[in-house]
Amino acid sequence: MQIIKSVSEMQSLVGQLRVQGQRIGLVPTMGALHEGHLSLVKIASDIADVVVVSIFVNPTQFGPSEDYTKYPRPLEADTAACEAAGVDYVFAPEVEEMYPKGYSTFVLEEHIAKPLEGASRPSHFRGVTTVVAKLFNIVRPHFAVFGQKDAQQVAVINKMAIDLNFDVEIVVAPTLREADGLAMSSRNRYLTNTQRVEALVISRALRKASDMVAAGERRVDRLIAEATHLIGQQRRVRIIYVSVVDLVSMVAIKGEIVPGKDVMTIAVWVDEVRLIDNQIL
Repeated sequence: MQIIKSVSEMQSLVGQLRVQGQRIGLVPTMGALHEGHLSLVKIASDIADVVVVSIFVNPTQFGPSEDYTKYPRPLEADTAACEAAGVDYVFAPEVEEMYPKGYSTFVLEEHIAKPLEGASRPSHFRGVTTVVAKLFNIVRPHFAVFGQKDAQQVAVINKMAIDLNFDVEIVVAPTLREADGLAMSSRNRYLTNTQRVEALVISRALRKASDMVAAGERRVDRLIAEATHLIGQQRRVRIIYVSVVDLVSMVAIKGEIVPGKDVMTIAVWVDEVRLIDNQIL
């Protein structure tokens, strides 16, 4: 496995790979890798000849009071995990390599990115779409694999890829969960044992909504009310939003859901730790 830190070196390499007819799979990450990330690597390995994992804590997707400075950066452990998983190349640029002095160009999706995470983190998706667009241009993947856990991010990136004519197939992998049901996330390592126990209410609320739909419930207000009630019973957990939206457009659903096409999305604070999760209904 080779670690590449230079944009120009990465571009030169993928140019050679494409000339050789190699199909490239990209797994974009911010590092602090866990089994969820490695499941994306497995999917990329199954469909591509060459797998590239990008590891880059992207400053432009963090707000001024968010956790950019303390976000975990265990690069040595991450590269070891990538090598064990059969990754061919790790692209791990420094900030100055991705955003050199004088950088001033950004990519903005203006509709899907507005609600939910966009409302509570106004600059977040501008940073996400910008860095992913840059990665698509640098790595030139045939496939890019993202996790369903970040449902709105998947929808935004899908739209960006369509609108900007990126020649890449977006592959969406199911959310991987811990044995206790908590969605795998790099931010889970922030949780104390007590906070983690209370955070389990997120997946319980999503499961309850899914069970209600399976039993025939279609009314959005009933699904949201039940999920909100469950979460509200935990002292350390504060709701940012509980919403049912269209899986593609992220438009809030009113009235009744369409099973398989709508998703319940939840964001909460567990004390000072921000967590998100979702469930297709």
